[in-house]
Amino acid sequence: MSSEQNHHSGEPAGALPPEAPGPEPSRPAPAEGVSGRQRLMAGLWPPRVSRAQLIVALLLFVLGLGLAIQVRSNSDNSALRGARQEDLVRILDELDNRTQRLEDEKQRLDDQRTELENSSDQAEEARKQTLEKERQLGILAGTVAAHGPGITLTISDPSGAVEADMLLDTIQELRAAGAEAIEINGVRVVANTYFSGDGGELRVDGKKIEAPYEFKVIGKPQDLEPALNIPGGVVQTLEKEQATAEVARADDIVVDALRPAEQPDYARSSPQ
Repeated sequence: MSSEQNHHSGEPAGALPPEAPGPEPSRPAPAEGVSGRQRLMAGLWPPRVSRAQLIVALLLFVLGLGLAIQVRSNSDNSALRGARQEDLVRILDELDNRTQRLEDEKQRLDDQRTELENSSDQAEEARKQTLEKERQLGILAGTVAAHGPGITLTISDPSGAVEADMLLDTIQELRAAGAEAIEINGVRVVANTYFSGDGGELRVDGKKIEAPYEFKVIGKPQDLEPALNIPGGVVQTLEKEQATAEVARADDIVVDALRPAEQPDYARSSPQ
C-alpha cells in the first residue's frame, strides 16, 4: 500500500523531502537622522591615500619647486646675459675695486684705534684725529675746498633731452665708484643735493644750470671712469637721448664751490 502511494505521487522511493527556503539575511537599516550629505562627507574624509599616490605627489612638488627656482635664476641673469666678455670683466673689476675700498677704510679705522690705544699722549693723539675728521667731514659737507686726482665729465645736450633724473643717476654712479667731492656747474654737490626741472631747464638745489653740464669729481680716476662706461650705464643712457658725455682724467682737480654750514634745528651733538 505504501509503495503504491509513492508510485502514484511521482516521487522515487527513499527520496528525502525538499528543504524549506531559509529566511533572507537582514540588511542594516540606515541610521535615523543622518542626511545624504553627511554620509557623502563620511565617505570622503578622512581621505584614503595610498603610498604610491603620496610618492607621486612628492615628486610633482619637487619638480615644480625646481622649475620655479630655474625660472627665477634665468630672470635674474637676463640683464647680463647679452653683455660682451670685456663688459663683464669691467663689471667684475668695478665690484672688486669697491670691495677693496671698503677693506681699506676698515683698515684705516683699525689703525686709528690702535694709535689711540698705544699712544703715550692719548689726549694729543685724539685731538689730531679730531681735526683730521673735521677736515674730512668739511669736504663731505661742502664747507671747505678740496683738490686731488679725479675726472672731469662734460655732458653736451644740444636737443635738451637730458632730464633731472639722468643727472641724479650720474651723481649716484660717481658716489658708488668712490667720488669724495663733486661740483657741477659751480654748485657743490652734498648729501641732500636735488635736481629739478625739465630738459633744457634744469636746476640743482634750486639754482638753474645750462648745458654743457660739467662735473668736477675728486676720486680715483681708475674707478670713476669705468663706472660711467659700464653697459647700460650713464654714457650709454645719454647716447640714447642724443647727448654726448666726455670723460677726462686729471692728476689734480679743484673743487672750490662751497656750501654754507647749516645749523640743525633739533639735532644736538651727543657724547656717546
